[in-house]
Amino acid sequence: MITIRATRVSAPPAWAIGQRLLIDQMNEAAPLFQERYTRTDGTFIWRQTWPGMDGSDDGYESYHNWPLFYALGGSEDVHQRSRFLWDAVTRQFTQYGQVWREFDAYYDWMHHGESSIYFYYFGLADPTVAVDRARTLRFARMYMGQDPDAPNWDAARRMMRSPITGSKGPRLENSWEDWETHRPILAEYPAPFEDIPGVEGPIADWNDDKVYAEILRLLNARQMRGDVPLNLTSTSLITHAYAYTGDEAHRKWVLDYLEAWADRIKANGGLCPDNVGPSGKIGELMDGKWWGGYYGWRWPHGFMSIIQPLTIAAMNAVLLTGDMRYLDIPRGQLDRMIDMGRVEDGELLIPTRHTDEGWTAYKPIRPEYPLQLWAMSQDAADAARLERFPQRKTTWREVLPGRGKGDDVHIEPWFCWLRGENPDYPRQILEAQWSEVARRMERMRCDDGDPETWDVHHWQEINPVHTESLIQLACGGPQIIYHGGLLHVRLRYFDVTARRPGLPPDVGALVHAVDGDGVTVTLANTSTLHERRTIIQAGAFGEHTFTGVTDLTGEALEPMAVNAKHLEVVLPPGRTIDLRVGMRRYVNLPSYGQPV
Repeated sequence: MITIRATRVSAPPAWAIGQRLLIDQMNEAAPLFQERYTRTDGTFIWRQTWPGMDGSDDGYESYHNWPLFYALGGSEDVHQRSRFLWDAVTRQFTQYGQVWREFDAYYDWMHHGESSIYFYYFGLADPTVAVDRARTLRFARMYMGQDPDAPNWDAARRMMRSPITGSKGPRLENSWEDWETHRPILAEYPAPFEDIPGVEGPIADWNDDKVYAEILRLLNARQMRGDVPLNLTSTSLITHAYAYTGDEAHRKWVLDYLEAWADRIKANGGLCPDNVGPSGKIGELMDGKWWGGYYGWRWPHGFMSIIQPLTIAAMNAVLLTGDMRYLDIPRGQLDRMIDMGRVEDGELLIPTRHTDEGWTAYKPIRPEYPLQLWAMSQDAADAARLERFPQRKTTWREVLPGRGKGDDVHIEPWFCWLRGENPDYPRQILEAQWSEVARRMERMRCDDGDPETWDVHHWQEINPVHTESLIQLACGGPQIIYHGGLLHVRLRYFDVTARRPGLPPDVGALVHAVDGDGVTVTLANTSTLHERRTIIQAGAFGEHTFTGVTDLTGEALEPMAVNAKHLEVVLPPGRTIDLRVGMRRYVNLPSYGQPV
């Protein structure tokens, strides 16, 4: 392995001190969060019963990023707590009835995706844990047609058998209890159908038993049999399995399923249909309509439920093949919507829903989707698409306080930083995330309510661990697409001395620039006492290869050939080094294998 030794002695940059402070604060906060909200066995201090199919995803989401935090440089203590708490959530929601055989008994892949990212991160944290690998393969079999107790997959038609799937197989008929805990929430969304008896106007009151009964009848008749785009999020589970095994069957399944949906898009004139009937026909149970399916163009979220799974699956396919043409699948949907959009008050609005009346519900499009494509492809056309956003020159540089559910609200100012347009971004994002940790810990200290009255989202809104700034600044990539995406970044780090993943103690990292040929990164050792050694990996899964490295702080400024996916950097006390690292991207098959 090529080794480079830092030589420049300098006071640590402010961003490096801020990065280390943020890591230290989260290491201290996470145990306090666990002690406040869980019993000694790790289960939530909460109610004794929780009916319906909803909820376990929210339990897992309460700690979803803890193993990722460890993989970035958080403490071993947080890592072990994350595993203990995953088991505790699984036990508790098995007792409630949502989980069976350690996986949701049945639910849709927006919610499976939310709960599964916690599990995926264990592969990045420590791929040698046998039970994680065994669970991964068992869960994958449920979706590849290899588990008779979970016949979710129709191999002949290359489709899922229902939008509601899980360890008990496809849920072809919903019961009264299934949606019980979700009724108050769904009562605030547009109605799932336009012909619900007793409903006038765009909103259906799910809390009204008569209305609810009619909604269930129509859901079961029209939406519970067949496939929907949302199911493409399952490709992350199978890609996750591939990263453990390298089994060609996993890779082939992901590509076959995505290409089946590409065929359906082509057959529908370039627009993604949101429902496929049990025989594989578009609109089979919807009177021929390509819209109106479960979590589709009409209900409940519209465009988000189409573009997210398409993007997640396409990025998984690129990871598995290196073929950027898979990104054309989500690109096509983005461009169709943008072409139909309009600019109002300096914002690009697109139609986010399709009903019997046509395209409607014009709203601002989240830049996250085209930005994710650009971050992966570095294609000029993807960069040009971003110029179609008028707010690109105004609000994209703003670092807003707080964090979203997915810790993913700062992708626009990060993009501007990489383009040289937002030079103060590292300080701003680190301060914003430190402030959010402080705000959440203050809320926890003042949280004296009755757990019996808490909503199932209560804990995830207080979880003090945030990873967005570490992923962006240290790894040179965006936060994951929250509802089930995998991590797509340029760099990962491993502590040579401790033989574990993540930045070594005292070390900060800042990626200044990314392009199609490599990255520019600064590494700083904030300690005046200890030498630190780190291995840098090309990609989250070693999917890239370093071609060469140039020490920009040295005198010769001559590149050193690498031609490997790992590179070691030695940082004596008080040293800082600037590196330009060239790379060939997506030339290695993804693997969880670690160099230490």
